[in-house]
Amino acid sequence: MPQFQNDIEAISSMKAKYGSAWNAINPESVARMRAQNRFKTGLDIARYTAAIMRADMAAYDADPSKYTQSLGCWHGFIGQQKLISIKKHFNSTDRRYLYLSGWMIAALRSEFGPLPDQSMHEKTAVPALIEELYTFLRQADARELGDLFRRLDDASGADREAIQQKIDNHITHVVPIIADIDAGFGNAEATYLLAKQMIEAGACCIQLENQVSDEKQCGHQDGKVTVPHEDFLAKIRAVRYAFLELGVDDGVIVARTDSLGAGLTKQIAYTREPGDLGDQYNAFLDAEEVRPESTKNGDVLINRGGKLVRPKRLASNLFQFREGTGEARCVLDCITSLENGADLLWIETEKPHIGQIGGMVKEIRRAIPNAKLVYNNSPSFNWTLNFRQQVFDGMEADGKDVGAYERSKLMSAEYDDSELARIADEKIRTFQADSSREAGIFHHLITLPTYHTAALLTDKLAKDYFGDQGMLGYVAGVQRKEIREGIACVKHQNMSGSDIGDDHKDYFSGEAALKAGGKHNTMNQF
Repeated sequence: MPQFQNDIEAISSMKAKYGSAWNAINPESVARMRAQNRFKTGLDIARYTAAIMRADMAAYDADPSKYTQSLGCWHGFIGQQKLISIKKHFNSTDRRYLYLSGWMIAALRSEFGPLPDQSMHEKTAVPALIEELYTFLRQADARELGDLFRRLDDASGADREAIQQKIDNHITHVVPIIADIDAGFGNAEATYLLAKQMIEAGACCIQLENQVSDEKQCGHQDGKVTVPHEDFLAKIRAVRYAFLELGVDDGVIVARTDSLGAGLTKQIAYTREPGDLGDQYNAFLDAEEVRPESTKNGDVLINRGGKLVRPKRLASNLFQFREGTGEARCVLDCITSLENGADLLWIETEKPHIGQIGGMVKEIRRAIPNAKLVYNNSPSFNWTLNFRQQVFDGMEADGKDVGAYERSKLMSAEYDDSELARIADEKIRTFQADSSREAGIFHHLITLPTYHTAALLTDKLAKDYFGDQGMLGYVAGVQRKEIREGIACVKHQNMSGSDIGDDHKDYFSGEAALKAGGKHNTMNQF
């Protein structure tokens, strides 16, 4: 028997127990409210979505065409509209997630105002946004089911059975969120405390990076500083303890390495014996061999393979890695993280190049055969120029004539209709499928796409509305398209919860209810 019918029977029995005092309580109304509020707590959500991610990871291991995707959302409404759209177009939310971007929290959600992605925003804004996103997704469930219940009341016969079946098999808008905890906002204890709040808000997956907390930079900025492996592993363990304490036993940890673009470290790693993790980390330091008598005041010296060397230390008191060691450090970071409790990897790269990504994954998989990535399909990449240049280089290597193109100017619109541009666009279109097959990418995300879409679409509306289009700028550019393309929030009163409120007024007050959705509600024009 579906849960909906079970709830009706359970409430009916309870109503009989309490007698006439509960005469006005309608068991079916209670069952409807329970169906519309399937997830009672954030931990319910975290456990439910963690199981989804684990199943998706297993499906990808069996078939790499079954990769997953997400878009970064900076507000609950944006996340809600994304999932409503996915359900409308695909009638499923399978393998579609949400991404919570630390960059967008810094830029859009801090009480300090817009900030760079350097962990300067309030860390409490992270669990607050997770809770907000799930509040809006749960409201999308309530709104959709409320509409089905109202249709059920007006239907009969086969139509009523079909609607009841949709209710009983309702697809929730609640999906996994991959949540960015930056570098943990402090030491391992601080990381644990924040991770707990994020999990309690509903996060089943936490992404943690190996930068120094107080020197943290966006993965696409310069000046990144990494920490020795033991420091990072302590934070991975802190997140795992948080999951286990809260009973989200299959919570997912994404270990992000910024080593590819990070040439600095704040610490020389502690080492007990040659070849241990600390010694491997220190082996990448840019250092010169010295004799004791040639040392200067304040020099830091280490014994490397029986030789006394002086690591290069900058005026910032940071130590420098040797150039060209980024990929090797990335591979070591990834293997070490997976061997010590992480589930997925994130390698922040400077360009979207399948060969580069796949080469590192191949090395990682020598040690961890099922290693897989979460990959940032970043707006910080100039995708058009990168792929046109990759195609140009490939054509040139194959001996084809590239005389019609100027490599440094391939972004120009004059090339848009060229053969090179068409090949590049096709490679961009298939990048996710190709890299999932060839480079071990399980999850593709765009960190801050809705930041850019909000700016782009607002620019279009402002240009038209404040120009000679006037009100037609809004009507033709927004409302008419909403109506014709079936965008649900064209009925913005309904989207904000007015019909849900009217249903509740019916339950609470019966015929005395003063409802907002009557015939004089202008929303009925749509």
